[in-house]
Amino acid sequence: MLIALGGNQVGQTDSPFDELTSAIAQFSKAGLGVIRTSRLFRTPSFPAGSGPDFVNAAIECASVLAPGAILDRLHSIEARAGRARKVRWGPRVLDLDLLAVGGQVLPDVAGFVTWAGLPLKDQMQSAPEELILPHPRLHERAFVLVPLLDIAPDWRHPVLGRTVAEMHAALDPSSLVGIYPL
Repeated sequence: MLIALGGNQVGQTDSPFDELTSAIAQFSKAGLGVIRTSRLFRTPSFPAGSGPDFVNAAIECASVLAPGAILDRLHSIEARAGRARKVRWGPRVLDLDLLAVGGQVLPDVAGFVTWAGLPLKDQMQSAPEELILPHPRLHERAFVLVPLLDIAPDWRHPVLGRTVAEMHAALDPSSLVGIYPL
């Protein structure tokens, strides 16, 4: 499974960098065996101007848990860090997104296509009530693809048919401005 991590606020530690490091340490206790961890990257907030810069990373994990149970564990780690879900895409202590579980597509291809094609304005106001896999916008977000390129360049999107390396290469170069390893 592939997981994106991000944060731009301080909760239980001294910095967003430490928040991500602390979260990663909790994964094995949550039944999520860490296989690979990307470097940590400083990235501009998304959407632009929505808060301070983020620290982002990606992790590849192994687990026997079902995707819904994995998401529940990720939400528990977020809550322990002090994550409060008040404003969609607002500043946050910790954001853990389940990007993919192998080649699974949930709830189905039509559900994925619906959420992946949602205009930005609607994305900012709506969230799916069910788990969508792969993450419906991972292919268009530099702050996800740059760390993911570190650990899974050959992972192939089960709907789009493109690898992480191919999706990264297709990004608008302007979306990479301000992203650098820490």
